[in-house]
Amino acid sequence: MQVQDTPEEWRVVATTTPFTGKKTSVRTDDVVMPDGSVARRDYQVHPGSVAVLALDEQDRVVVLRQYRHPVRQKLWEIPAGLLDVPGENPLHAAQRELYEEAHVKAGDWRVLTDLYTSPGGSDEAVRIFLARDLAEADGERYEVADEEADMELARVPLGELARGALAGSLHNTCLVAGVLAVVAARAADGLESLRPAAAPWPARPFEA
Repeated sequence: MQVQDTPEEWRVVATTTPFTGKKTSVRTDDVVMPDGSVARRDYQVHPGSVAVLALDEQDRVVVLRQYRHPVRQKLWEIPAGLLDVPGENPLHAAQRELYEEAHVKAGDWRVLTDLYTSPGGSDEAVRIFLARDLAEADGERYEVADEEADMELARVPLGELARGALAGSLHNTCLVAGVLAVVAARAADGLESLRPAAAPWPARPFEA
């Protein structure tokens, strides 16, 4: 048996959108189950996101600490953001987020991993990039507002973050997945074996 996720779409007999927000919405689908019954499923419709595990020459990760109101916590995270335009190239979005949130640019980009953040309740797809060969970005720093105005920035050793993820003291999805993916890639075929930055992304197709 090949362990691989596969596309499949069960029949939808009715759909409504009871809520539409600025960036996301909520959809309600009546879905035909294998036994012929119909079940109602509510889920968030999301444009998709990118995140960046930026790793410097000292094996430290660029991280930021930001207040997240739904969970009432300040979380350590890696730079991340929404795909602002349908079909947007995810690499370009990742480069933008690294610049805006950390004022950093990178000379080497690879796809670290792709994931669905909460597939039981959202269609959000995230592509996490590995960025290396870091340098300070050109130009002025991006002007921040709202929660980002209180954001802290740091560089933390990869091993410390991995231990924190396993100890349950770090909780952000992209940070935990990204850090553990780097550890796993090194233990397997090495970081050079990761997919190129322009690798296809079926969950969010884009123009090269």
